[in-house]
Amino acid sequence: MLFIGIIAFGVLVGGLAQLLLGKSMQTVNWPLAVACGLLGSLLGGLLASLLSGDGLELRMSGLLGSFVGAVIVTGAWGYLQTRRGA
Repeated sequence: MLFIGIIAFGVLVGGLAQLLLGKSMQTVNWPLAVACGLLGSLLGGLLASLLSGDGLELRMSGLLGSFVGAVIVTGAWGYLQTRRGA
């Protein structure tokens, strides 16, 4: 059950990151949202939790760090895609 919750949170965070970066709800790339959400949550959430001193507990710092990490990973992916296409 935890695994399903982690994937659902990754989809939510990845989708919100794409919406923040200018995608519309109809054009959100959901496989990318899952990948960027999970990777961003791992990197950003873990880093924010450890820097704030919360450890590995579920706290607001980790949730916000997950979102920021997903935005950074999604933005970096979009930048690499546009450079490759140019």
